[in-house]
Amino acid sequence: MEHVVAAAVIDAHGIVTGWSEGARLLTGHAAEEVVGRAAADLLAEELPPLPARARAWTRPTLVRHRDGRPVTLTVTACPVLGPEGEHAGWALTAERSSGPEPTLAGRAFQQASMSMSVFDPHQRYLRLNEVACKVMGVSEDVLLGRHFPDTVQEAEHSRGFNWHLRHVAETGRPIRYESWTGAPSLNREHAWTTEMWPVREPSGEVVGVALAAFDSTEQYLARQRLALLNEAAASIGTTLDIVRTTEEVVDLLVPRFADFVSVDLLDWVLGADEPPPVPDGEVVLRRVAHGSAHEGTPEAAVRLGGTDVHPPFSPPARALREGRAVRIQAGEPDFMSWLAERNARAPEGRRFRSGVHSVIAVPLRARGTTLGVLVGVRIAHPDDYEADDAVFAEELASRAAVCIDNARRFARERITALALQHSLLPRGLPGQAAVEVAHRYLPSGSTAGIGGDWFDVIPLSGSRVALVVGDVVGHGIPSTATMGRLCMAVRTLADVDLPPDELLTHLDDLVTHLAAYDDAGEDVAELGATCLYAVYDPVSRRLTLAAAGHPAPALVLPDGTAQLVRMTPGPPLGVGGLPFEAVELELPEGAVVALYTDGLIEDRDRDVDRATGELCSALTAPAATLDALCDTVLKAVLPEEPSDDVALLLARTRALGADQVATWDVEPDPARVAATRQAATEQLTAWGLEEAAFVTELVVSELVTNAIRYGAPPIRLRLIRDRSLICEVSDGSSTSPHLRRAHAFDEGGRGLLLVAQLTQRWGSRQTDRGKTIWAEQSLEPE
Repeated sequence: MEHVVAAAVIDAHGIVTGWSEGARLLTGHAAEEVVGRAAADLLAEELPPLPARARAWTRPTLVRHRDGRPVTLTVTACPVLGPEGEHAGWALTAERSSGPEPTLAGRAFQQASMSMSVFDPHQRYLRLNEVACKVMGVSEDVLLGRHFPDTVQEAEHSRGFNWHLRHVAETGRPIRYESWTGAPSLNREHAWTTEMWPVREPSGEVVGVALAAFDSTEQYLARQRLALLNEAAASIGTTLDIVRTTEEVVDLLVPRFADFVSVDLLDWVLGADEPPPVPDGEVVLRRVAHGSAHEGTPEAAVRLGGTDVHPPFSPPARALREGRAVRIQAGEPDFMSWLAERNARAPEGRRFRSGVHSVIAVPLRARGTTLGVLVGVRIAHPDDYEADDAVFAEELASRAAVCIDNARRFARERITALALQHSLLPRGLPGQAAVEVAHRYLPSGSTAGIGGDWFDVIPLSGSRVALVVGDVVGHGIPSTATMGRLCMAVRTLADVDLPPDELLTHLDDLVTHLAAYDDAGEDVAELGATCLYAVYDPVSRRLTLAAAGHPAPALVLPDGTAQLVRMTPGPPLGVGGLPFEAVELELPEGAVVALYTDGLIEDRDRDVDRATGELCSALTAPAATLDALCDTVLKAVLPEEPSDDVALLLARTRALGADQVATWDVEPDPARVAATRQAATEQLTAWGLEEAAFVTELVVSELVTNAIRYGAPPIRLRLIRDRSLICEVSDGSSTSPHLRRAHAFDEGGRGLLLVAQLTQRWGSRQTDRGKTIWAEQSLEPE
């Protein structure tokens, strides 16, 4: 286009008095149309009035062309003086604001890789480079001289852009900011890093605003993906529950990464089976979690918990088979086949109608094992899945798979530990008459795993019973195995009929030896093993108990009062070298003793004293049975989500009356054996147990004779009629007899063997004054 320069003259009153041919070419107005009119009528904007006297100036001015469109001209004004030196008007020259000459700097501006523009102080376009024109979708000629808000649709981001332009023009300070916005020629939003700075005259006056906008979408999306991965590290795997972990994956990805996400797992992951190889053909997966940006998840073709069969060409089957992310886009043959197959098996109302344009399937692999597949579908999201998205999805799926595998391993170990623990805990408590018992065991629901809590009820000689509760503070299979060893050790030591404090001393030595010889190097003492052992005698109604680092039991008397038993807890098992102290109580019939593990009263957010108070209060609550009382205690005392295992053992005491026990002091004279035997027979007749007289006579004769011959005074015979008939002979010697095989010519040695053959069981126990030999006959009908 020919370079045109216009000239015009304006008098002191703003009236046009001169108009050149160049002015007609630039504005379309002929001289006869303009001369005599106010110059302001030709402007497309309102300008401040010209001063009466001013220096020459140059500025971009928006003029209204004769055809109505605005034209930006670069106007230079020089003051005109009259004969007396007074201000007489202005001489104007103007040319089209078509940008600088194509110098090296001009070409650099036009060819810059970022969007660059220049605005006047009133936010009108003065210059745009090629990238800016592409972003706006029009040529530079269309935008020059136009006000920015008139060139874009009214939106929040355009208002913000215009505000920044005004702010720089008004303050003269540069601004740098980032935004996520669209543009007229772009089909989606982009990330922009925009720098705006003022353009000044040599005098410092701001005459324009320049900007450079860099499309930082890739960097922005990369930061978003990195932030999402960081968020995944904190939000996925918060629990060791497979289903909850997959739900956390879905919650993280919808809607930021996909409009619909599903997580399907192979069936063996949810069970206890070993992983089979991934099939080459169809793949059967079970839906564990899915989520959608739309309410009701209309995109889900499979219900939660249901199975789905994926053909070999489908993205999930390919991802599992190839071990990598698989992307398909709308228009591809595989996409169309997958969409048709998926819609064919989806129920009505859950078929993809339109808008689905990109799918990604990522295998869930952890520690070399394939667990399932994650599928993402984009519908409203404008972008197809790209290679960077696949890299991100594989990284996130890898992290999620490790969390899912951890949950699977935890579930498997928990099931194993729970099965082992249940096999070691008593299922049906043995029959005995000393106490009525009820018990509860609750495994921990925390991620730490099954603990080592245990309890037992062990019948002892003389109708006595041992009540045991213990705790190995660690968790998992090692703690459960240790618990089993301690449980068996207590049963073995209880069979020797040791007093509680002595039994704990032997158990402490055993734990120390176990820790020393454990091949795995697992110190039982470091696990914090504790134990409470109590023996109740229904004849004397005495309860003797000792503890190794275990909480004291609670006692509820028949009058309804409850309190903790005052006792010294002693050191935990495995410490060694420290004594255990036994406490003896005389209990009325009907008293309830509550033994428990620390999981019932201890928690990081609970006060122990308050919890024990709640326990004592709950034990006094009315309950029809001991089982009901167990439930009442757990409901009142136990936290909603206990962090440790809980074992609770309740025992209501019974007493054997004087009519069930007969006692004789025996003189250490063999001649008294017959009289003692006769007295025992008469007592059996009084009890109506004549059928047991023959065996009882033989047992009494043998045990009393041995006490007289090998023992020491005082000698005492006691018969106890309970569920069985118990014969006890005590003497002052601590030497215990034992079975031996008598030879053909031996005169003795056959008595105890005869006793063992005729009775249900027999044994001996140490007492404070010597020992007691006992034998037990069953009174139950055969």
